Amino acid sequence: MSVVKAFFDTNILIYLYGGGDPEKQAKAAELFGAQVRSGRAVLSTQVVQEFYAVATRQLGMAREVAGRVVRVLLNLPLVIIDADLLLAALAMEERYRITFWDALIIAAAEAAGAEVLYSEDLNDGQRYGQVTARNPFRNYSPAP
Repeated sequence: MSVVKAFFDTNILIYLYGGGDPEKQAKAAELFGAQVRSGRAVLSTQVVQEFYAVATRQLGMAREVAGRVVRVLLNLPLVIIDADLLLAALAMEERYRITFWDALIIAAAEAAGAEVLYSEDLNDGQRYGQVTARNPFRNYSPAP
């Protein structure tokens, strides 16, 4: 039996480490923690880079603290953004009429073999290729 992979967008990690909404922080911590413990969580280099930038610039997290978090995140399964993913994102941007950055997240999730993409930025329940977007802050049952 294969493991159902779950890809996480940057915004979920931002809530996990702050973001100003305690309810969203708790939900993000519960979901992310469960997916990491089960070996299902997947990230991309884009997500890790965006996390560091937002954590240090918008959340006011010290660079040293954000750097420690990044080192932990880099131990998870990681999709490296390369030329093929950039080209896939260009096609997805046009196909789904979404931002390039969201398309790159979807392309990375698909490359990872993820079935679910947790994000607050995409339409909850919409399929993008082989990936279904889920907003963990809406009422629904998380994927197994």
